[in-house]
Amino acid sequence: MPKCPAFPRIASVDGRRPTSWRRLCLSGAVTCLTVQVAAARDMAEGGAVSGKASSHRNLHRAALKAGQKAAPPRDGTAPKAVEARSSDRLVVSSRRSLSRGAENVASTLIMKQMVPGTNVMNAVGRLPGVSFSSTDPLGIDTFGTSTYVRGFFMDQIGYTLDGIPLNDQTYESNNGVSIIQAAVQDDIAHVTVSEGPGGVEVPSTSTLGGTIQFETSDPTAKRGGKVSQSFGSYGSMRTYFRGDTGEINKTGTKAYVSFTRADEKLWMGSGDQQQKQVQAKIVQPIGHDSKIKAFFNWSSLAQWGYPDYSLAMINALGWRIPRLYPNYAKAYAYASGDLDLPSSPAMKANDDQAYLYDGGQVQIDYTGGLNLDFALTDRLRWRSVVYGQSDTGYYTYSDYDQPSLGTGAPLSMSVWSTRQERFGLTSSLLYDLDKHHIDAGVWFENNNQQESLSWYNEPVLGQGSPLATVGPWTTYGPAFKQGYNYMWHTNNFAAHIQDVWRPFKNLRLVAGFKSMLAHTGGGADYNNAAYTGVDALPNGGMTAFDAFLPHFGASWQFLPGHELYFDLAENMRSYLVLPNGGGNSLWSVQSQEIFRDLQKKVKPERDWVYTVGYRYTNRNMQASLAGYHVDASNRLQAATQGTILQPISTVAQTSVQINGVDAGLTLHPLKNVTLYNSVSYMHGTYGDNIGGAGVTYDTKGKRLVNYPDFMYKGNLAYNWRNLEAHFDVQYFSRRYFSYTNDTSVPGYWLANAGARYNFGNVGLTKDLTISFNVYNLFNTHYISMMGENGNPFVGDYQSLERGSVRQFFGTVSTRF
Repeated sequence: MPKCPAFPRIASVDGRRPTSWRRLCLSGAVTCLTVQVAAARDMAEGGAVSGKASSHRNLHRAALKAGQKAAPPRDGTAPKAVEARSSDRLVVSSRRSLSRGAENVASTLIMKQMVPGTNVMNAVGRLPGVSFSSTDPLGIDTFGTSTYVRGFFMDQIGYTLDGIPLNDQTYESNNGVSIIQAAVQDDIAHVTVSEGPGGVEVPSTSTLGGTIQFETSDPTAKRGGKVSQSFGSYGSMRTYFRGDTGEINKTGTKAYVSFTRADEKLWMGSGDQQQKQVQAKIVQPIGHDSKIKAFFNWSSLAQWGYPDYSLAMINALGWRIPRLYPNYAKAYAYASGDLDLPSSPAMKANDDQAYLYDGGQVQIDYTGGLNLDFALTDRLRWRSVVYGQSDTGYYTYSDYDQPSLGTGAPLSMSVWSTRQERFGLTSSLLYDLDKHHIDAGVWFENNNQQESLSWYNEPVLGQGSPLATVGPWTTYGPAFKQGYNYMWHTNNFAAHIQDVWRPFKNLRLVAGFKSMLAHTGGGADYNNAAYTGVDALPNGGMTAFDAFLPHFGASWQFLPGHELYFDLAENMRSYLVLPNGGGNSLWSVQSQEIFRDLQKKVKPERDWVYTVGYRYTNRNMQASLAGYHVDASNRLQAATQGTILQPISTVAQTSVQINGVDAGLTLHPLKNVTLYNSVSYMHGTYGDNIGGAGVTYDTKGKRLVNYPDFMYKGNLAYNWRNLEAHFDVQYFSRRYFSYTNDTSVPGYWLANAGARYNFGNVGLTKDLTISFNVYNLFNTHYISMMGENGNPFVGDYQSLERGSVRQFFGTVSTRF
């Protein structure tokens, strides 16, 4: 009898004594994997196994029945969904639950250990080679969060949500939306991370260093719901509610609606970080093997932000230096010169923004998609996604350098406003031919983008209330000055074809390519020469095109539980659109003259990514080892100078070489104990000297900025009956801050701990659970986000965010 390749034991579906996988795996590894995925998802969603099949005997019978029908598909993925057409129904997920090849699956165990509503990227950050940091403990502050995968930043990675391209995940993005704003985190059921080159089928023009694909959970077959309430340090609280209709007719139509409201108080200074979301999903089966899914999410984010600091400011002024809000009188005295700004010999003139009065952001997002999955024949499937996404953002800072012209106050409120409207579709045909699984498809997206900078009047002291950084905007009145306005339109088109060939049962070969065309036209349509200092800001078009971007891979299971794999591909990224001083964009340079010159010289960034690895899995251990190499060319690097309110960006292209290795090990040394450890090492360097403004800097051979050379991650989990406890720790080595590596931030350890207890069914509630979490257990002082305002060529700059201090959270949750 074969052993289950995954975890050896799991609680039974009726919540009582554990069920041995040996009792379920009588039909072989395929059935074992099928039942494993089903049980894990059913318990998470509450009641997906219903009727007579809830007993061990009938569950075993359903497993045998599933094993007889669920043959491994030709592409090597997990078995397709299997549904019994009777009251004895076993719902089986079609998603993979195990890592395979260059793809890793974020553990649901890790996701459940976190405070509900925590950014799912925090769980992804536990994978080897992934670095995730945030200024707030839940990771909802988009200004203070960053993600790196093997040295690639989050604007160089491909993201999708239920097949919808999320594109650029960075702060103030006008070409995408962060996952924290695109989906209710509690309803994300599955995350697949390709840390290699990523697949050709993923719709993205930013994929250079891999892909991250999120999937939300489907509505449950049984009517019910979930609710959770969290409380935390500094007056933080979060509410989550979800209601499932169950199957409402004979065709199997089912839907859910969920709602969240999060309110994190700042751990430093005054202000809130609030987010409200509404999400809905409906699934309509068509026939026996087709379905339509509709997804919608609305998000409203209103946040007071944490201030930016330089190394000199932190050393001179201390760790906790909040903004002055709500002390408008003190901010007024600083701005008028009646009170000297704090300073030190090491601080630069542009560090005078240390004591800004206020700053923050407001974003309203709509994300929706329609997923069509039709079985045209027993060998041919058609899958399409039609989607749309809209984002309106306001990003604010108090400005001491610009007095209010309408009132005479010595400061004003500067507002960057952004707007984007994206619409697109993906469509693929999947055909099974003998031992081949062929995937051919196209993707098109249109995006209209806008960004502007304006100033609004603050009141004279004692003659009215100051403007609130989160609005409402109806109280702002008209702007008394505008710096610039940009309008762009971007069209993306991609086509791909891929063949997954299984010449032998244990060998999987992949070959394919994609063609990509991305054109952006537009730029500045308004320029205040008195502010920008130039007669014309950049305006014009850029096109990134390549007809053949190949991808090859192989996976060989040479012994039971042993897998060798490799992946290699050439990728290309489209041009980013950012305004004056914004960063890695041709449109962020200072003048039309510089832009025209760069149009002739700059080429789209591309790279070759090579990955080779080994993975071993048995019932008591999962181990992985992967090595990778990257040759990147035409990487557009931006160095920033000036103040954070009036930055000056210098862009230049360079090559990059990256070599690295990741290793992970999960052990079950004792009953109910799981121990996870991973280590990562990366050596990434710039291949050329870069510079600007007539100065060339010695950057050749220097290490990549913002990413640690070495990372260690560990997690110890213990499960005893209804009690679960965990302790996790992460170590990040030194990270370089400047491109010449003369400034850096030190390494640090970060530890978290938590426990939860399930009281079972109490009254009308099911699985009543109480959990307790401690973030930053040892109260470590560390730098989280780096380079949010850009990195300097040399020395210091006001572009660092501090990580949250120790915080405590408690949660009560239940199903009904």
